[in-house]
Amino acid sequence: MYKKIIFAILFCTGTMIYGQSGQFFDAPFGGGIGYVPAWYVPNIDPINTQLSANGMSELSSSGFYSSGIAGFLYVGFVKNLRVGGMGYGGSISTSQNIEDVNREVVYSLGGGGLTLEYTLPFIKDIGVSVGAAIGSGSLELDIYRNSGDFTWEGTWEELSDPNIPSESYNRKLKNSFWMITPSINLDYPIYRFVSLRLGVGYQLTFADEWTADNDQPVANVPSNLNSNSFFIQSGIFIGFFSF
Repeated sequence: MYKKIIFAILFCTGTMIYGQSGQFFDAPFGGGIGYVPAWYVPNIDPINTQLSANGMSELSSSGFYSSGIAGFLYVGFVKNLRVGGMGYGGSISTSQNIEDVNREVVYSLGGGGLTLEYTLPFIKDIGVSVGAAIGSGSLELDIYRNSGDFTWEGTWEELSDPNIPSESYNRKLKNSFWMITPSINLDYPIYRFVSLRLGVGYQLTFADEWTADNDQPVANVPSNLNSNSFFIQSGIFIGFFSF
């Protein structure tokens, strides 16, 4: 614990010293880490089509909330370039009781990666940065149907004897992907060590292979069911800022 505190103090002190030296930094300098909530709007029409066919209420097509963490650091030796990382995750669900049987579908999306951004040098007092995140993530679809009655013994009996009638059903579908996420962010320092963020972007994903349960392949998944998504993000960062 003490080593971490000492390292944090040395890091902040070093950043301040470098920031006060014009010969090293004649562009924005410093860095920070913070909480980044966002609103993602992926295409879920293929899922809603199946939900409607099964008599269930649809998932909201207006998007869902996600939580994330991001950080960045101006490298100094490349003017106005900052590097960092980010990660996020969120979900949306729908559930319904039909003839005393619980049915639920949960849509989950998450990912993370390296961020590269360039802060526009002709804008002063605030940081306006354009860039992209490069990384990976996953889209998961959990489908449940059960009566809510479970026992320890019954769980293993269902595994050993497939002829035992059961109202319990669970299926996990997963799509792992690579992503490139271009974005533009505005960072406004409200204090030397606190900055607020507002930004927009688009998550572009690559990979159309789906698996079920214990990584078994799934065929005939609709091609338009993917993790491509427009998003709006905000954030609050702590660190050392000088835009």
